[in-house]
Amino acid sequence: MCGIFGIVVPGDSGITPECVRRIAKDLFLLSESRGKESSGFAVWVASEILVSKAAVPASEMIKSQACQEVWDWLETQAGEKQGRSDVLTDGGGIAFIGHSRLVTNGAQQFNHNNQPVIRDGLVAIHNGIVTNVDDLWQRNPQLDRDYEIDTEIILAMFRQGLCAGLGIPATTRRVFSAIEGGASIAVLSSGSTSILLATNTGSLYTLTAPTKRTLIFASEAFFLRTIMKREYTKLQLHDWRLDHLTAGHALLMNVHSGELSVFSLTNSGPSVDVGASWGERKPVPIREMTGAGKVITGLPSQRIPGQGPYILKISFVDEYPGNREAVAKLRRCTKCILPETMPFIEFDDQGICNYCRSYRPMKILGRDALLEAVAPYRKNTGEPECLVTFSGGRDSSYGLHYVKRELRLEPVTYTYDWGMVTDLARRNQMRMCGKLGVEHILVSADIAKKRANIRKNVSAWLRKPTLGTVPLFMAGDKQYFYYANKVGRQIGCKLIILCENPLETTRFKSGFCGIAPRHDSKHTYSLTFSDKARLALYYGWQYMKNPAYLNTSLADSLWAFLCYYAIPHPYLNIYEYIRWEEQPIADTLIGEYNWETASDTRSTWRIGDGTASFYNYIYYTMAGLTENDTFRSNQIREGMLERAEALRLSERDNEPRYESIQWYCDIIGVDFYETINAINKAGKLYAK
Repeated sequence: MCGIFGIVVPGDSGITPECVRRIAKDLFLLSESRGKESSGFAVWVASEILVSKAAVPASEMIKSQACQEVWDWLETQAGEKQGRSDVLTDGGGIAFIGHSRLVTNGAQQFNHNNQPVIRDGLVAIHNGIVTNVDDLWQRNPQLDRDYEIDTEIILAMFRQGLCAGLGIPATTRRVFSAIEGGASIAVLSSGSTSILLATNTGSLYTLTAPTKRTLIFASEAFFLRTIMKREYTKLQLHDWRLDHLTAGHALLMNVHSGELSVFSLTNSGPSVDVGASWGERKPVPIREMTGAGKVITGLPSQRIPGQGPYILKISFVDEYPGNREAVAKLRRCTKCILPETMPFIEFDDQGICNYCRSYRPMKILGRDALLEAVAPYRKNTGEPECLVTFSGGRDSSYGLHYVKRELRLEPVTYTYDWGMVTDLARRNQMRMCGKLGVEHILVSADIAKKRANIRKNVSAWLRKPTLGTVPLFMAGDKQYFYYANKVGRQIGCKLIILCENPLETTRFKSGFCGIAPRHDSKHTYSLTFSDKARLALYYGWQYMKNPAYLNTSLADSLWAFLCYYAIPHPYLNIYEYIRWEEQPIADTLIGEYNWETASDTRSTWRIGDGTASFYNYIYYTMAGLTENDTFRSNQIREGMLERAEALRLSERDNEPRYESIQWYCDIIGVDFYETINAINKAGKLYAK
């Protein structure tokens, strides 16, 4: 999920401290796209390991006093050892590792949760999530847990294996065989002369000099390709070799000698020690540096929103039972379950709605057609063959399973995290990628800024609630399409696979803006030019009526509109080729991948989307319908559900998810009680 990178330079490499500084700075800035909530670094030298970390983005970290002290120190050390300041030696070289963090386990305000993580003389950076971290601590009661962050268990088990005399390959294999989820790590030791890299997802790439005596690594190949094109003193990086440390492999490099070995993490790999030794030495101090940013010590008194199960803590007047009674009285289509409050709905003499009359059953193209469609993109070289857009939800998780296991393609997954991807979704992403050995590329927005934009638009909406402007809350995620195209180009994949369930198409969101449905369109973004213009005019009018919308989110909302409706969406939707079936999909995910479900709903849909519980509560309260009603109605039309069962499931899934709504309110910074109260008082399209 996060970005990790590093530079390993033996003492006689001839690389200057200035080169190390420039490369580290560039990798910091490139890796910031993986997460901006905290950053840190560690520097291994002969005399000590220096560590600095703080809840600041990488672009601030590189300007910090701590970073400057490291560069100054390296210059001084080189000068003292060689009589000049243009060569790095310090008795055998340095290893610099860096991290740019998207917060998952452990709040970044508490610096022990930030990376690099220090424990038992080990220093590590970690990209991914150990999804069974609590279980591992319970299974190892002899190990004391000090922090929330999941990386700690990796180091605790690693030290346990070393103390038992297992050796590096056996210890690394034992750790990776025990963990579930995704993990790409770099480990330094105060008592070793080597650095260890290991991954079960393949999210590690390396650059090695022609002599193989200098190493640069990063989470993404694109980062390394970028610095290969840049000029660094005495370095010709374009002549270096770019390699992929594939899933299920580890790399060990001796910082003194530059000796390097790669070994397998599976039991089928070599059981003897590898060429590069761990290089035992007298342990040196690990010194944490200050001057990188605000640091808070101590353990948090309670869970931070989004970090795990969220308990509803606020009492309020629950008006849902009364709303449910009124909604139950609405006239509904006699074939599907759409109510009379659905925009532009019309009923014929038999009570069948125009949405049913206009519906054309899906034509599933079939597996053979899918194999034919992907055939031109097969490389059979181990290189990425496709990019799978991956929210961590039900449909994209199964889509990834199908691409990897059934189509036998080599995928890379991509997620755009705009601040409303839940921790549950992130854990499920890592469960899938770790089990399948698939690289995951995450593009992280400025999450604090995105959430501030949501808060401003929600606050504006609460002043004057209108159903048509609810999608403004979700505007921040539409850059998803822009970055999907960009990442596809970066990794050299022309095939981008979308896992969009066609039954999820909703017409009411644009319908409440006055846009009549076009029943022949496949996607909600498939509007005509005139409809797009009408939609833009609608929002412009709402801004004039409610000037509170004229805030700093406006530019982001405009970009979202263009990303959703204007840029190309050249994607292959896997569910146009294979039939979407709810129960087999859920059974596969839960049974094979231990896929996690939500605690506040029995549905497996939208549980990884932090906004869905909130906007569906609004739609239900004000209009008496939600996405569940349109979804189940489409299932009826496809012959997947009987009407009575669809109505039962819709009523079940329309129950408010108050815990998730409170999490949403807390994380964007609005009062839960006041928000629920305002929604309940808003005008309704039905009589109570």
